[in-house]
Amino acid sequence: MKIAVTVAGSEAKESAFVVWRGFKESIKKASECGYDGVELALKDASEIDEGRLKQWLELYGMEVSCISTGQVFADRGMYFTHQDPVIHRETVGVFAGLIKLASVFGGKVNIGRARGFIPEGSSRQMTEKRFIETMREICDIAGQYNVEMILEPVNRYEINFINSVDEGAAILEQVGRTNCGLQPDVFHMNIEDDDIGKSLMRNKKWIRYVHLADSNRYAPGMGHIDFQGVFDALRMADYDGWVSVEILPGEDPDKMAKTSIQYLKPLIQQYNKS
Repeated sequence: MKIAVTVAGSEAKESAFVVWRGFKESIKKASECGYDGVELALKDASEIDEGRLKQWLELYGMEVSCISTGQVFADRGMYFTHQDPVIHRETVGVFAGLIKLASVFGGKVNIGRARGFIPEGSSRQMTEKRFIETMREICDIAGQYNVEMILEPVNRYEINFINSVDEGAAILEQVGRTNCGLQPDVFHMNIEDDDIGKSLMRNKKWIRYVHLADSNRYAPGMGHIDFQGVFDALRMADYDGWVSVEILPGEDPDKMAKTSIQYLKPLIQQYNKS
């Protein structure tokens, strides 16, 4: 198991759930704190220069764990289930670009709120149909680049579609592609799932990546989530991938990042010994 932290470009808006902004400086800070990698929050592949990214990663001994796409939704208003066919095609194009980038860096592209929502006046059935069709198309593009698409269930207060890990697993069964999986986030699971540990074990075949934040969305250890229980469940689920710190940075992002790694590193070291 390796641990990453979420970062974005210096121009990222407040709606980007990241700890640090500014790619080079963020990679440097993450390395100094003891993280193994960074999760890149991007709204378009053109936002970062591949050559410079490679240099920064080599310089600081870091990896890209995943490319996340919350800003595609929050900043650009694009999502899989969009009813406007022009915007829908543009969304597929943006994801195609991010997939190409992920084929070099990380091999995974997250789908958070960019999966879309059930609009007023529409039905869940129609929304699911749009999502499944788009997901299949994007997974087929990703398959050409050996990239995995990972769907993140998000709580009901942020979006009204695919809220729990069980719901995510059920819809991926319908998608029917081998290069897709789930990205559980324990912050959202604390709201939506019956039991975090049981849900992780129940859906273990789908887990490809995990987001960590405490119940208040601050650093692990600052709320009431039982992270030892989370790691025990992941162990029983035979999980051997990345975990990533996606938290609110608060007034002192550096302190939040350090608090997170100091709390989680012993759990990860224990996990890797077992």
